[in-house]
Amino acid sequence: MSMGKIIVAGSIAYDHIMEFPGYFSELIISDRIEKLNISFLVRSLKKVRGGSAPNIAYNLALTGLEAEILGTAGADFDSYRQWLEEIGVGTGLVRIREDDFTASCFINTDLSGNQITGFYPGAMAYDEKISMLEIPMDDVSMVIIAPTEPAAMSRWCDELQKIGIPYLYDAGMQIPRLEPDDLAKGILGARIVIFNEYEYAMMRKKTGLTMGDILAGAELAVITLGEKGSELWTKDGRVTVPAAKPVRVVDPTGAGDAYRAGLLKGYFEGASLEKMGKYASVTAVYAVEHKGATEHRYTMDEFYARYRENFE
Repeated sequence: MSMGKIIVAGSIAYDHIMEFPGYFSELIISDRIEKLNISFLVRSLKKVRGGSAPNIAYNLALTGLEAEILGTAGADFDSYRQWLEEIGVGTGLVRIREDDFTASCFINTDLSGNQITGFYPGAMAYDEKISMLEIPMDDVSMVIIAPTEPAAMSRWCDELQKIGIPYLYDAGMQIPRLEPDDLAKGILGARIVIFNEYEYAMMRKKTGLTMGDILAGAELAVITLGEKGSELWTKDGRVTVPAAKPVRVVDPTGAGDAYRAGLLKGYFEGASLEKMGKYASVTAVYAVEHKGATEHRYTMDEFYARYRENFE
């Protein structure tokens, strides 16, 4: 399969990652949820580079794929831009808002891996002003529509459908904010669609779409299942792939973004569904072993060695 550049369109952010040394379920009283007033004393705080677009693009670059991010950042983006360029991720399509900050995400994770997240959109709120019709697409193999402002995601899907550029649709955390019709249209026009288990259930409830409906248009649909692995669906059936074994479990943040890189590596190699899923399991496990979505590194020799350790 011919391979050009992958544009990753989505949020650009800084992540503030916290660890809660307990279980949210022990402190949240379900029958008092309507009057929730609670604080969590965390044991660590780390500020790292994040956002759906750079996270995915970073992992694509690790696998040798050419990636460029598209989105809006704030006046505090300079050091982030330099770091991305140094690792081979293009930033020429990033718009800068000098009057605002780059979006910020605040993630609190308990001992079960459950997460409570707060998000300040900042400059990301201006993503909807970006048009795909103004982006050169001659050397683009695919666009990834990753979570950002819902109006931007919907606009980009409409425009990509209009100009015939294939896209991977990753609605993720924005499923609750997307209008049902916009969510369904984005899914039904995609080449690849991906959800985690919970997101898939939310999507079904919100749109009524079945897997059959999705595969009437999409070439591939994926449901990630955390430590249980993932399911990859095509019109010809389903393949279930186990998760790779982590050396250590540090933080699940970013594992889903890393998974997408392995998936597309296999996709553009023309690999089987099973191999695509196994590649994705390996790229995902590196993220689990580090705090933050872009703190891990590996060479392709190390990647293939890890692949053989887990699946051969």
